[in-house]
Formats: sequence, structure tokens, C-alpha cells
Amino acid sequence: MAPHMATEAATQIGPAVERLVFLLSTGLARGAVLALFALSLVIVYRAARAVNFAQAAMAIVPVYVAFAVTSASGSYWLGLAAAVAVGALLGAVVERRLLRLVPQDNPLPGIIVAIGLVMVLQAGLAITFGPDHRPVHAPFSQRPFEVAGINVLSPYDLFVLVVAAVVMGSLAVLFNHTSVGLQLRAAAFAPETSRLLGIRVPRMVTLGWMLSIATAALAALLLVPTGLGLDPHAADVLFVNAFAAAVIGGLDSPVGALVAGLVVGVLASLVTGYASAATAPLAVLALLTVVLLVRPHGLFAAREARTA
Repeated sequence: MAPHMATEAATQIGPAVERLVFLLSTGLARGAVLALFALSLVIVYRAARAVNFAQAAMAIVPVYVAFAVTSASGSYWLGLAAAVAVGALLGAVVERRLLRLVPQDNPLPGIIVAIGLVMVLQAGLAITFGPDHRPVHAPFSQRPFEVAGINVLSPYDLFVLVVAAVVMGSLAVLFNHTSVGLQLRAAAFAPETSRLLGIRVPRMVTLGWMLSIATAALAALLLVPTGLGLDPHAADVLFVNAFAAAVIGGLDSPVGALVAGLVVGVLASLVTGYASAATAPLAVLALLTVVLLVRPHGLFAAREARTA
């Protein structure tokens, strides 16, 4: 009787463990994309001391460019490079030609301009390319590897994790170990003092926007093949979840964006797998609420930086 019960228990535990491992691995891959997008929000916040509510729309424009370049050339890598380049260019143009003209003493005009920019960009994409979903193929297989009979990460998931790690590591080196990174941080936290020291603060703000939108575009490009396809609103849910992750980690903390992005990705994956996809946003909202009640500035935020 005992051996029979043990066998039955093992039979029941096997699928449960397999499901858990698969959901955790999938959540890590999705969390890496969330972390990238959350990091882009942190970069622009540190540069301009404001949240860019047009981030999703600005990120999806370069993805359409990547789609067009890949369709014309047949090369995913040319499309990826085009997305990053166009994202950086778009960030510079919007900051220099639009947001720099907005009064900085009140955040409301900037929010209104961002909302208007979202409407213009999404309507322009719908008019130019159509509102329908366009299938976007991943450069690697999305069929998961099987290890000891358990489905884990797919080749594309591994690619996403590697790209996210490389980008985050490169940005960490830029911000912490280069002269440009030091100037970016100084211009963000002490702009008047930085001007006295000869730092061109407007140029640093523009560079921050370029890095932010390029990173957001890359995150959106990595996400699109795993969803329904490309449409003008393809990055909207990504923005909502990444914004929640950025707030949870702390809007001025790159490390917080990384950790919170992974946590939110895993949480959403687990809730979707064990409950339903409709419940996942509620779980993320609950986590956000709890964190804000305990740590209003975010888990990794420095209070002095938030008031600088």
C-alpha cells in the first residue's frame, strides 16, 4: 500500500513541478523585458525628473521601422539595429523640439503634451500601417527546451535574457564607470551646480532621452514576437507593468528596475498559469499597493535623490 501511495504522489507531483518550473522560466524571460522597459523609465526620470507617459507610443514607432526594414532586407539584425537607432533619434527630437518648449516649473503641461503625443503617434501608425495585428517572427525558435522531461526556456527566451543582461550591464558601466555617465548623473541630481562646473546640462538631458527611448524600443521589439503581433497599442500593457515595476523598485533606481521587473514578470506568469490572465494585473496592482504602503519611495529608492 505504501509503495502504491508513494508512486501516486510522485505522479501527482511530477506535472506540478514541471508546470512550476515552466512558469518560473517563462516569467524570468518576460521579467527581463519588463526590467528593460522599467529601466528606460528610470533613465528618463533621472534625466528629466519626470515620467514619460508617451514611452509606449514612442517605443512602438521604432518597432514598426524594424518591421519594415526586416521585411525589406530579410535580416532581423538590421531591423534590430534600425529600431535602436530610430529610438535614439526619436528621443532626441521629442526632447529638443517638443518637451524643451514646455514649462518646467509645473508637471501638468508636460503630462498633457505626452498624452497628446501618444494620440498623434498611435493615430499616425494606424493611418500609415493599419490598425490590424501584424505577425512578427522571432529570430530563434520559441519551442522550449526539455530538460529531464521538464519544459524550460526556449532559444528565444535565452536570447531575450542575454540581450537584456548585456544592455543592463553596458548601461551600468556607462553610468558608473565613465565620464559621460558621471555627467549624466550630475546633470540629473544637481543641474545648477553642474552648469557651474561646465557640464552642458541640456545636452545630457537629450542624451538621457536618447538612451531611454532606444532601450524602450529594444524592449518592445523583444516583446512583440511573444504576443499577438505588432499594432499601434502593442506596448501599452508593457508600459503599465513596467511602470508598476519602476515604482516598486524606485523611480530613481536602476537596480530597483531590474529586480522589480523580474519579480513582476514572475508574479504575472505564476498568476496567469495558476489562475487566469485577467487576474495577473490585479496581482501586480496588489504588490504595488503593498510596497507603496511600506516603502512609499520604492524598495531601492534613495529619498535624498527623489527630492534633489
